[in-house]
Amino acid sequence: MGRARSGGRGQGGGAEAVTENVDGGLARLVPDRDRPRAWTLLIDGAPQSHVDLDDPSYLSFEYQRRFGHVVDLVAPPGKPLRAVHLGGGAFTLARYVAATRPRSTQQVVERDAALVRLVRRELPLDARARIRVRSADARDGLAKVPDGWAGLVVADVFSGARTPAHLTSTEFLDEVRRALAPGGVYAANLADGPPLAHLRGQIATAAARFAELALIADAAVLRGRRFGNAVLVASDAPLPITELTRRAASDPHPGRVQHGRELLDFTGGAAPVTDLAAVASPAPPASVFR
Repeated sequence: MGRARSGGRGQGGGAEAVTENVDGGLARLVPDRDRPRAWTLLIDGAPQSHVDLDDPSYLSFEYQRRFGHVVDLVAPPGKPLRAVHLGGGAFTLARYVAATRPRSTQQVVERDAALVRLVRRELPLDARARIRVRSADARDGLAKVPDGWAGLVVADVFSGARTPAHLTSTEFLDEVRRALAPGGVYAANLADGPPLAHLRGQIATAAARFAELALIADAAVLRGRRFGNAVLVASDAPLPITELTRRAASDPHPGRVQHGRELLDFTGGAAPVTDLAAVASPAPPASVFR
């Protein structure tokens, strides 16, 4: 397994970038020029995570900020959560939960064992955080979560910048619902571009399994003008739409929140996706990462 430290002197307080082959491709940890102990994780050149070891409550990527809003609103401030994270990256959101909701108990499921070793070594978790990391396929790992255990399940899984097909179906969401406690919340990072067929299908799939839905995304993405990320939030309990809307609108990169009839109309009659019909999310155009 290749590993190298290169460049980066004078960045991140003199830290060097770390490059290493992992199961999913070439991983690169790049120090942040503006934050002394912050790093960006890239896989094959695609940004995956940003972590500030001095301030885990700092979320740099816009979609991670939207996940952060969900974490903040899913329970009263400071109340510990039981959370399952499908897709680990650099454990950014798990670190955020641990920092903002001490005594939370969390499970991270990350298939790439080599990536897990790299992140643990270079960006170690706080020893006080109750975070268990399991190297397994996301759906297989989710199947091991006890019934009704989680207050929050987060899906942020990409392989080659695409969400695997078996994590896009009603059968997958049946497994999510089984793991969620009553009133628990599911949040997923969805990536799509024009004509938004994948995004519409994923909303229809979630609507077939959950009573309440919301979608947080950049207006240009919702209008099909560019490729980008959208955060889907689903639950059988009422969602905090007013506060989600306020927070998304006040972000450095403001987002819109769609819900109710507007969101169902957005699907354009798309059918729920089953295991038999599921396909991976579309690959982003090369220009996205330039």
